[in-house]
Amino acid sequence: MRRVAVLDYGSGNLRSAERALARAAGSRAEVTVTSDWDTALGADGLVVPGVGAFAACMAGLRAVRGEQIIGRRLAGGRPVLGICVGMQILFTKGIEHGVTTEGCDEWPGTVDRLEAPVVPHMGWSTVDAPSGSDLFAGIDPGTRFYFVHSYAARRWELEPDPTGHLKPPLVTWAEHGDRFVAAVENGPLCATQFHPEKSGDAGAALLRNWLTTLA
Repeated sequence: MRRVAVLDYGSGNLRSAERALARAAGSRAEVTVTSDWDTALGADGLVVPGVGAFAACMAGLRAVRGEQIIGRRLAGGRPVLGICVGMQILFTKGIEHGVTTEGCDEWPGTVDRLEAPVVPHMGWSTVDAPSGSDLFAGIDPGTRFYFVHSYAARRWELEPDPTGHLKPPLVTWAEHGDRFVAAVENGPLCATQFHPEKSGDAGAALLRNWLTTLA
């Protein structure tokens, strides 16, 4: 049985993520909400949810040394899944109301306000997933996922590996006013801007796909 930890750093939405993961896993995984260093570090998979402001989430994350947990897990090739603001904090920085906050810097880039007639982006939207995606395997291209956000990474800035030894990340896009990054698959580090735990059958399918990648 796989062990999945949902990182508790005061971001909210924890129990919803826990329930969705438990349903998706069935008897194949044990899901725990925790802020304990050893539990989060040792789990087969770590989920980092997030709701609210970028700066507040980073403050909460640092309070439990979450950025170090993420970094150490990735250095050892251990899977991490970020959700919503839990995805945004993986980038270099976020800008909200003119205030710049440093993120985890696992991916270069800036999270800033969507440029759209109506913000926040709230509701069901389709995504444009690349071929070869593990997260979206078996999911119809016209499937909609549930988004609630005003900010996103609107550019993908990670340069390809010049040696060609590393597999390039798979980036999924969505549109609300302009294009933004909706999901990323980058070795052990995956993330979604939408909420799979609020996306019904489609979200459950995506979570099952992620759980099958756990070594």
